[in-house]
Amino acid sequence: MDGISGSSAFPPIGDYGFLSDCEVTALVAPSGNIEWLCLPRLDAPSVFGAVLDRGAGGFRLGPADIRVPAARRYIPGTMVLETSWGTATGWIIVRDVLLMGPWHHEDELSHTHRRAPTDYDAEHVLLRTVRCVSGEVQVTLECEPVFDYGRQAATWSYTDRGYHQGVARAEEVGLELKLTTDMRLGFEAGKAMARTLLKEGETRYAALSWTEHEPPHDFREAYERLVWTAHHWQHWLARGDFPDHPWRSFLERSALTLKGLTFAPTGALVAAATTSLPETPGGQRNWDYRFSWIRDSTFALWGLYTLGFDWEADDFFWFIADVAERDKDLQIMYGVDGERDLHEETLDHLHGYEGAKPVRIGNGAYNHRQNDVWGAILDSFYIHIKSRDGLDERIWPIIKRLVEAAITHWREPDRGIWEVRGEPKHFTSSKVMCWVATDRGARLARLREEPELADRWQKVADEIHADVCTRGVSADGIFRQHYDTDALDASLLLIPLVRFLPPDDARVKATVLAIADHLTVDDLVLRYITDETDDGMTGQEGSFTICSFWLVSALVEIGELDRARRLCEKLLSFASPLGLYAEEINPVNGRHLGNFPQAFTHLALINAIIHIIRAEQQQLAVPSITSNGGPGRV
Repeated sequence: MDGISGSSAFPPIGDYGFLSDCEVTALVAPSGNIEWLCLPRLDAPSVFGAVLDRGAGGFRLGPADIRVPAARRYIPGTMVLETSWGTATGWIIVRDVLLMGPWHHEDELSHTHRRAPTDYDAEHVLLRTVRCVSGEVQVTLECEPVFDYGRQAATWSYTDRGYHQGVARAEEVGLELKLTTDMRLGFEAGKAMARTLLKEGETRYAALSWTEHEPPHDFREAYERLVWTAHHWQHWLARGDFPDHPWRSFLERSALTLKGLTFAPTGALVAAATTSLPETPGGQRNWDYRFSWIRDSTFALWGLYTLGFDWEADDFFWFIADVAERDKDLQIMYGVDGERDLHEETLDHLHGYEGAKPVRIGNGAYNHRQNDVWGAILDSFYIHIKSRDGLDERIWPIIKRLVEAAITHWREPDRGIWEVRGEPKHFTSSKVMCWVATDRGARLARLREEPELADRWQKVADEIHADVCTRGVSADGIFRQHYDTDALDASLLLIPLVRFLPPDDARVKATVLAIADHLTVDDLVLRYITDETDDGMTGQEGSFTICSFWLVSALVEIGELDRARRLCEKLLSFASPLGLYAEEINPVNGRHLGNFPQAFTHLALINAIIHIIRAEQQQLAVPSITSNGGPGRV
């Protein structure tokens, strides 16, 4: 089943709405069904998992006889999702939000947050409100949690609030869900249900809560807390520094999405909100992305600093510093609280999104050797330190250890940036990132006025540079995927972005244009040709959207601004109806594939748009946006 014909029971991945309170995330289908929610934090087992199996739990609020809404949007500048429904008899508007509120952890700070607390915090409440704006509409509520990834059905019981509050429990699950509403609840098996006829001007609400923090107990309180949350997001966004440009809205939605993919207690930025949404319809390229990749750090810090979100950038930086200080052998990825063991297993009882199996939790790539990790973290340290007055004494021992690790291992094969599960190779991009590690280390050593160390590290950087330019370039003068092939790889687009070579170097131009012409389908970039790469998997995959945005940035770098602008416009046209991106896009039909929403895609979008805006400003001789350094520094 490919789901393209419209016969699929699963909504298209790109049609989901995304909610977050920076501790948990949720996906809302166009039907009004919440089909993904993991509790009590975003990488925990799901309680609503219908996105992976139609029987794994969901929570629908909407009209009784209509499934397709008239319109959906975010309230501008917020993470509050608004869905409008028109029926034969009237119109209603449903609003969904994970509530934020004033800080409330005074007695438990040491157990919840490692980053500096702010004035706000997650309320641990999923709130849904409905208002009838004209006529009358029969509204139904169906809340059916299934705990532990669809393995434990819920049992409902009333509280002392009678028909207006129920509690869902399951044996051997240490989590209770409380559903509070001004509708009358009834229970059928594992489902809490309500139905009511709303007439013009009437309202209802339903609040799902999972901790001791109180939900709203009437619509007035629910509305006030929704407004507080909406204002919180608008005030947060107002802190940013966004250019006055037609593409500003894409930058703002990307910033909100990245904030939503941040785990506030530690500052970790997860790759995506979901697990096992397939890269290939019905295929087996299904991975758990609810973890934090060190590789994302360079683009994350650059994007956040560039848009003026220094607090969030600093929090992510210190999360990285925490794990780098603790672990002598740095992993490529960690859990949101710094967990090392991300053991991968399959959930064979789940059907999978449109039948794509296996469904995986955990990610076996955590113990892969990827030699690009040192370059990514050293570049992020360099970006952070450049934005400060000096180099923190806590950081310098970490930097020295990481640079020495890159020096020790740069000659060894690895699994590359794409975590291939075939045999390790001498991937060119991994060597380039080892150069980044030693180059940035040398710069930081000079900043600390340690010339002997700087000279030694610079000598190794020059050696790596020469090795890549000798063994990583084909006879045609094009950088290749690894030393034993002439195959192309989209990771080579990073060569000009990390300043390995200047953008006017003939090899750089040839590589960027070769990827643009030969590693694309309808202009969208593939990671690599699967038939030419031993990635340990079967089947094809769609274009990787991050790579397409990298191509935009690289085209700007080599002076192909018009081509870059056309590609960027095409990519922006593929945004989901709510401005979100999954990991991949099918170039033929524009369908989003892979986990959703994808942080790395939104980070690359920011980089690409800022590249184009700066280039346009330079053409017009207008002062450019202030740069904080980072990939593709202008």
